[in-house]
Amino acid sequence: MKGTHHYKMTTRWTGNTGAGTAAYQAYERNHILQTDGKPEIPGSSDPSFRGDKTRYNPEEMLVASLSSCHMLWYLHLCAEAGVVVVDYVDHATGTMVETADGGGHFSGVTLYPEVTVKDAAMIDRANALHEKANQLCFIANSVKFPVHHEAKCKV
Repeated sequence: MKGTHHYKMTTRWTGNTGAGTAAYQAYERNHILQTDGKPEIPGSSDPSFRGDKTRYNPEEMLVASLSSCHMLWYLHLCAEAGVVVVDYVDHATGTMVETADGGGHFSGVTLYPEVTVKDAAMIDRANALHEKANQLCFIANSVKFPVHHEAKCKV
């Protein structure tokens, strides 16, 4: 079904240690991401910004969103093309650059999908479909930095 889709998430800050944001060091960056009917996701900021390293940070979630979207498109395209994927893992990386004003931006994300297909005759088609998946990925089409992929395919 083509059309407009809406998504709703709730972000709830849980890092008030008693003084609120009275000082930069006075509060934790911990928060919970949630939507109806799904498990909560524990979030924080990157440890470089006083965050909790045991929780997901927004930068990791952005890289994960790109990786997940690419994979889902890729599997869809493989199914349509008769390429039987039996395993898929991606060790995606992203680079964020801080700016002089305290902000920053991502300069790029690279996906490293490792795909296992059922038959060696499928490898060329399997490799070619990564480019199409990248072109169709909703998340990749929504960011202003390049999203590269360096795929490996095996039987």
